[in-house]
Order: sequence, then structure tokens, then C-alpha cells
Amino acid sequence: MFVTTCGRANQEVIEKAHHTADTLFIPYVPRKKRSIRHHMKTYDEDCLVIGKERLELHTREENSEPFFFHPNSASFRIKRLLRGEKDPLIEAADLQEGMSFLDCTLGLASDSIIASHIVGETGNVTGIEANKYISYILVHGLKGWISPLQELNSAMNRITVINGQFQEELKKLAEDSFDVVYIDPMFEDALTDSHGINPIRQWASYTGVTKMGIEEAKRVAKKRVVLKEHYQSSLFKEMGFEVMKRPSAKFHFGVIRL
Repeated sequence: MFVTTCGRANQEVIEKAHHTADTLFIPYVPRKKRSIRHHMKTYDEDCLVIGKERLELHTREENSEPFFFHPNSASFRIKRLLRGEKDPLIEAADLQEGMSFLDCTLGLASDSIIASHIVGETGNVTGIEANKYISYILVHGLKGWISPLQELNSAMNRITVINGQFQEELKKLAEDSFDVVYIDPMFEDALTDSHGINPIRQWASYTGVTKMGIEEAKRVAKKRVVLKEHYQSSLFKEMGFEVMKRPSAKFHFGVIRL
């Protein structure tokens, strides 16, 4: 992995690229009017591109889409909540204002944004992301994205991002640290059909959920552990979750009440 800039980078962007390279301990490569594909082929590495508006992860894989932060489905989900409609995750987690929420599998951060909107300024939302480059992009994207929807901006700004494997990060947390611990693992054979997640698939962690991981989640959670999984998943039964079935949905929520 190396860092470069967008095509027409000003001094501010170049300095930001140098800072990013130093922070992530990866090389900085000047763009020099060369294409991103040229640099990746030359150095045989993927790259993180620093632009004026956003950060992008590019892979050497042919016909791949770059990954960058976007609120994705969080925007229309918040609009639904503002209209008084319900959200399946919020229902499963029984999330309310002032509560604390730990998202063990942050990914695109959509679920954490919705949780942050619900718990409000008096609550607390923390997300764990395994990939350090995704984490870096999310930290900057959540703080820097400006939406016409102020409720969305506020929700994004309140999220804390941790880089690490969630099973290991859970061990570092004290008992009853969060009201709700949420796990939404990404498996290669159980991905949604949403094109919005396509760019993150190659960067995502496919670490499975273990019994020990669920036990740690139960130790950290005060009220609930929530698992989102494919409706045919055996994990619900194996791990002792009560399934909240969703008609016509490919994914259901499992709940352990504490």
C-alpha cells in the first residue's frame, strides 16, 4: 500500500498525503501526472488516494471500484425515522436516547450512524473496523462529510472509530461497558445484493463469529447482544440467539437479552 494524490493536487492536498503516509507508515508516491493504474502497476501495490473532497482506496484488481466514504443507506433510513417509521436494527437492539452502542463490524458505518441518531448527544456509539485503511477513511469521512440533512451530520460526528479485530478489542473492554453490542459479520457466501457494498468487499474482514467472541460480547454488553445474519444461518441456534424474523428479508436479527 502507498499514498498518492488526486490528479490536480494543491499544496494542502500534498501535505495531507504526506501526513497520511506518516500516520499509516506507508510510502508516499508523488502523482507526477501519472495515472493511478500506472503507479499501482509500477509499485505492484494498492494505493490510497488523497483528494480535495475525499479519500479513496484503489486496488490493482481489474474493473474494481474504489472505496470511499459515503453515508449510503443511512441517509434515507434517518429520513424514515424522522417520519416516524421504524428501523429493524433499532427495534432489535431496543435502542433509546442516551444508550451506548458498540458496533463490532463497522464496515460502511450505516448501522452506527442510525444508532448514533437514536442515542443522541447523551448517548455513545463506537465502531470497530478491522481494516486500518478503511478505518482511516471512516474517521475522516464521518467528520468531514457534509449533508443537507443536519441530523445525519450530527449522527456521523458523534461516532468513535477503533481499528482492530473485534474479538481482540472486546477483550480490552470492561464488563458492562456498552448497553448493546452489535455484530454484523460479512461472509463471502452471504452478502447482500446491494451495489453500495461492492467496493468494500475486497477490503472487508471475513473473520467468522466464534463462541468465545459471543461470550466476550455478552460480558461487555449490559442489555443486549444483537447479531445480524443470513436467514438460513445456523449461528443463531448455535450461539443461543432469539431470532427476530423479517418477512421477505434475506437477513434476520438475533438477540440475546441480558
